[in-house]
Amino acid sequence: MLNALDRLMLEKVADLHEIPQGAFNIRKNGAGVQRNTTANIDIVTKADKSGIDVIVKPFTVGESVHIPVIVTADNINDVVYNTFEIGEYSDVLVVAGCGIHNPGTNASQHDGIHNFFVRKGAKLKYVEKHYGQGEGQGQRILNPRTFIEAEEGSTIELELIQIKGIDRTKRDTEIRLMSEARLVVTERLLTNKDQEAESNISVEILGANSSAQIISRSVAQDNSKQEFNFDLVGRNKGRGHIQCDAIIMHNAQVHSIPKISAYHSDAQLIHEAAIGRIESEQLIKLMSLGFSESEAEDVILSGFLK
Repeated sequence: MLNALDRLMLEKVADLHEIPQGAFNIRKNGAGVQRNTTANIDIVTKADKSGIDVIVKPFTVGESVHIPVIVTADNINDVVYNTFEIGEYSDVLVVAGCGIHNPGTNASQHDGIHNFFVRKGAKLKYVEKHYGQGEGQGQRILNPRTFIEAEEGSTIELELIQIKGIDRTKRDTEIRLMSEARLVVTERLLTNKDQEAESNISVEILGANSSAQIISRSVAQDNSKQEFNFDLVGRNKGRGHIQCDAIIMHNAQVHSIPKISAYHSDAQLIHEAAIGRIESEQLIKLMSLGFSESEAEDVILSGFLK
């Protein structure tokens, strides 16, 4: 059974206020605790290693899969291998993410290795949220690895969100686009205190007339450190755009390294990167409306990370 803390963590990482009606698999402290399948979406436990296979039948439209992971103890080291088969011409939402509530002195860590195979003409929206809390001194560590192969005419939308409480994270995302495939990645990240975050996103345009857009926004506060590595490769006719914007505060550090490589004369690739502070004019305007300086900063940062 899920207790009040479990439900709070599920709300934070999967926007679940109650158990969902569709397909879902809830994992807690290294073990599956609840699961449901539907006529069109099956979830099967892997036989050879920890993890699940999520199988979406072709032409499945308007359904969702929630696969949240919650950790509510210290000294947990959890690794899962999840495979997703998104059937032809389906249109589904997959909500993942991990919440760690660490009450102790030992580190707790979750590494989720996800492999997506998005078949011809399918549409996938994938939302991954990370959140940490807990009164303990033990670190909260998350290291997701995501591989996506997008077949002809498929559409992929990724939302990668980490707003609070994770001490260390390394996020590796690799995507391969076949012909006429479309990709949009939106990343939002906030670090504070002594937290460290690394994000590596690699996209290959392999098929003709595919497109990729990567938008990353981050805020680094206190003594935290962030590193972003973006690698966009055009091996065929197609379009790609990387935009990375960061707000840096206090004694934080941000390193942003966008890279584009073209191996085809009709590959059109653009990258942009900007790091800066909160503009004083914005603060002054909000403070003139009655906000304190800290309240004004919160409003600006909240809007920036939307």
